[in-house]
Amino acid sequence: MARRETRKAGILGDLQSLSVTMEANKELLPDLEPFRLKLTGIVTQFLDVGKQQAALQASKQESSKKLQRLLIEGQSVANLVRTAVKDHFGSREEKLTEFGVKPFRGRKVKATAPTPTAPPAPAGDAAPVK
Repeated sequence: MARRETRKAGILGDLQSLSVTMEANKELLPDLEPFRLKLTGIVTQFLDVGKQQAALQASKQESSKKLQRLLIEGQSVANLVRTAVKDHFGSREEKLTEFGVKPFRGRKVKATAPTPTAPPAPAGDAAPVK
């Protein structure tokens, strides 16, 4: 648990404990009744907002999953459409580029490097290399 969450839980526990103690001793502390009621209300509100936050977080997670599913489904349909367009127009038509499909423009021919040839050996006038 994160430090902040631990701290919140500790403060909430302290507030709940104080609220319960004040409730048990409300006859002895009649002057503090408005503060006891306010503290009890704050603790109740905190718990309600915490439940609401958890529900919203779960809803957010569900929405995120739904968005992800829609993206995947959209990609699948887009691939199907692109394949159908390619089939309709033909694989070589430039019109395909409007749909995000690269037309087939033929294979690029690889340039072959010339093979190195050995220079001819000089005829008899050259001195041998030492």
